[in-house]
Amino acid sequence: MRVKQAIQSLDAFPRAEEHLLLKTQSGAFVSVIGLVIMATLFYHELAYYLTTYTVHQMSVDLKRGEILPIHVNITFPSLPCDVVSVDAIDMSGKHEVDLDTNIWKLRLNSQGHITGTEYLSDLVEKEHDAHNHDHDKDHKDSHEEQHAHGFDAAAETMIKKVKQALANGEGCRVYGVLDVQRVAGNFHISVHGLNIFVAQMIFDGAKHVNVSHIIHDLSFGPKYPGIHNPLDGTARILHETSGTFKYYIKKRKSPSDISSTIFVVDDNEISLIVPTEYRYISKEVLPTNQFSVTEYFSPMTDFVRTWPAVYFLYDLSPITVAIKEERRSFIHFITRLCAILGGTFALTGMLDRWMYRFLEALTKPNPRSGLL
Repeated sequence: MRVKQAIQSLDAFPRAEEHLLLKTQSGAFVSVIGLVIMATLFYHELAYYLTTYTVHQMSVDLKRGEILPIHVNITFPSLPCDVVSVDAIDMSGKHEVDLDTNIWKLRLNSQGHITGTEYLSDLVEKEHDAHNHDHDKDHKDSHEEQHAHGFDAAAETMIKKVKQALANGEGCRVYGVLDVQRVAGNFHISVHGLNIFVAQMIFDGAKHVNVSHIIHDLSFGPKYPGIHNPLDGTARILHETSGTFKYYIKKRKSPSDISSTIFVVDDNEISLIVPTEYRYISKEVLPTNQFSVTEYFSPMTDFVRTWPAVYFLYDLSPITVAIKEERRSFIHFITRLCAILGGTFALTGMLDRWMYRFLEALTKPNPRSGLL
């Protein structure tokens, strides 16, 4: 019997008799307010527990010999697809003109609507076949002279076609994926794929090559939650003189000599493509890249001999960033939940007692008024 009483003495929640409990309207009001507060805080705490957060870690990049995918989606409203060329060059000396990769050209009318689609690899194959076929033929002397200057029958047909497209206000959208080596390099979109004499006949000089462009998407790999590609949505429209746009994924102090030296890296001022791995909560790993960019525009002058283009120069960082999704522990969730519910219950209890005493003081009759 004494043991039972000793155990009951440890009860921290003693019960009062039912007839000793007093329920009031103020207590009911405070109880409803407390329940609403606890339900709201519980919902927010549950949502906080279910959401993930990211942890960033850095390490040395040990990848070698892999391919760097470059996703491009760029519109050139003033250049027909027949003259647009996508070229790439890297530090190893590899130079590719009109890249035979997963690149598409969409013909656009003056309103920007798509009127035709061409797969760039098909165009390259046709150009190579036509080039080989021309070399196999025995032309007359006059024809050989014309071909040497880029004025054979095929070139004349192309010149007429492009001039008509320019008169109609045709444009071109270039989109797809460039697969390049994971070394420093650049890719550029221009009219460099044309014979210089053909380009001169079409545009009547480099100053009339309008490289206005809209960058819908430019990324070095797939996108992960929260990534920001600084060039997405960039629009550069030229109204007067033409020129060359240079987007530096790495900084250099002298950006004006890009056409002659494009791989000089200034160690004091550099911003690189950062290899990144995004690890989802499901353990899935998404390899991609982050980057920052600076921009430089070089207008055409009488002393510039190069043709306008849009350059994208890049370099790779030796450091890789791992972004890992994590979720808070269940123990952490229970601890915060107990603190919220217990604190709210204690606060509403204190508020109920204060309100009860305040109302009791207001409604209790004054003993002195009874004596009078």
